[in-house]
Amino acid sequence: MDKGELRKYIKGQKALHQANALADSEAIMQKLETDVHFLQAQTVLLYHSLPDEVNTHEFIRKWGQVKTLLLPAVVGDDLELKVYSPSHELHPGAFGISEPGGTNFTDYASIGFVAVPGMAFDKAGNRLGRGKGYYDHLLPKLPNAYKAGICFPYQLVEEVPTEVTDIKMDSVIC
Repeated sequence: MDKGELRKYIKGQKALHQANALADSEAIMQKLETDVHFLQAQTVLLYHSLPDEVNTHEFIRKWGQVKTLLLPAVVGDDLELKVYSPSHELHPGAFGISEPGGTNFTDYASIGFVAVPGMAFDKAGNRLGRGKGYYDHLLPKLPNAYKAGICFPYQLVEEVPTEVTDIKMDSVIC
């Protein structure tokens, strides 16, 4: 399958599995919170999930009181990182994704772990995003971050088509 066909296939799978998404998300996030790389990291980049992604909302509220959590904000063709604070509201941003306000976080070398959403992943760590390249632009700027793809089990496929600009994950949690 090419990238477009794989995105279409996964979109159909998401519709089929929507009824179990919240329970499946809880199980996946439990795996994440026991991951040694996550536990060791003091500064963590997460994502505030869309309705068709592994739900991160409760996880963010819980761990935002323990670690320095960052959330991305879409600005033009790039992702800017913002510090999440449980005491501040998130605002709707690009594509309906909730984003924190405040100043940009630019100490990229201090980020120890990043949870990366995607449409599909394979066992080699290849990732298929939504097609805008936001994470492919951001991840090379994070020299010390362990990169974990986060997905539902049906999003882990045999092979993801890749290009030279695609960034591999260190692991995939599903």
